[in-house]
Amino acid sequence: MYHILPLALLSASHSFRSLAEPITQSPLLKNHGALALETTQLYSLHRQLVEIPSISDSEHAVGEFLASYLTARDFKVEKQYVPPFDSQGHQTKHQQRFNLLAYPAASPSNGARVLLTAHLDTVPPYIPYHYNSTTHQISGRGTVDAKACIAAQVTAAISLVSSGTVPPSSLSLLYVVGEEVGGDGMRAFSNSPHPAYESVIFGEPTDLKLASGHKGNLAFTVTATGKSGHSGYPWLGENANSMLIPALLALDNLQLPSTDKYGNSTLNIGKMAGGQAGNVIPASAYADIQVRLAGGEPEESQDLIVDAVRRVDERLKVRFWSEGYGPVNIDHDVEGFETTTVNYGTDIPWLDGQHKRYLYGPGSILDAHSDHEHLSVEDLAESVEGYKKLVLAALGR
Repeated sequence: MYHILPLALLSASHSFRSLAEPITQSPLLKNHGALALETTQLYSLHRQLVEIPSISDSEHAVGEFLASYLTARDFKVEKQYVPPFDSQGHQTKHQQRFNLLAYPAASPSNGARVLLTAHLDTVPPYIPYHYNSTTHQISGRGTVDAKACIAAQVTAAISLVSSGTVPPSSLSLLYVVGEEVGGDGMRAFSNSPHPAYESVIFGEPTDLKLASGHKGNLAFTVTATGKSGHSGYPWLGENANSMLIPALLALDNLQLPSTDKYGNSTLNIGKMAGGQAGNVIPASAYADIQVRLAGGEPEESQDLIVDAVRRVDERLKVRFWSEGYGPVNIDHDVEGFETTTVNYGTDIPWLDGQHKRYLYGPGSILDAHSDHEHLSVEDLAESVEGYKKLVLAALGR
């Protein structure tokens, strides 16, 4: 079945208007019934989401599409606007971005017991959608992280409610902006009035396993300020790149906390920029750095980082993007799933509350953020059943 269904979505219209229209026919519906229709809709929704670029701070278009898609399927949709953001804290000129909260229109109120959530944004660069009919792999930016989770969660929620398996009032959907750049979308939602959920099911790639925990996260920028001048007379200026590079070397060799459960903390110097031209002494330089914390509190690692930079040059500035967080232990008490730990960060710590927290999704994190991001159609379809199982378990069914 999985080898045939994706072909149906290859002929889907690419116009924005058509994307929001419900799929009412499937070439396999006559032979395979409701399951084939559900799966066809899953693949189609996944493709439509991936084909809309949504790099962090540019989530407007995909949010509008998903809002229309859910409205057309009898969900009430609320938009929560979130200010623009970039790694340097600058204001941007993109269209308004928003979180999207949806719940069945038949629900008397937005007081659901279970929340399904994932993030709308992706890392750069945009990579077009592609389906390989030989390997049955779907590739492109966001195919794994995290538009597969969105498509599967939406499909699972629609199926559970429309079949009468769960009451409409029992679940809600939340899709947030900015997870890849500090979690400003989930922070905004957490700081606004919302129900006290019993369970929240977060969508991220876990190879269809339940994550029992993930590493903490700490992001920061190191900035050097020098003095420009002619490169032939370096003694008349101050080379910002030369100030920054030794500090980055020191950070690259910095020993940060480790634990048996999560292993070693890791530090990634992800982005560097400095100077204007080869014949000009650079007046400024900076590096964006991400740490995956395996142990301890973030304040401990912040102190180690600042101390390491200051030992190199006290003129260097360190700015942490947020307070960060330490390793996160996650509920994994639902039978029938393998368990794992993961090294990446999520929006889990940004949503306050006493709810149970689950982390699950299709695809591998080893493929996410890469130029070969991809997942199989089988995993995408299987994840729908996984999300259904988690919702039912959370509801005690």
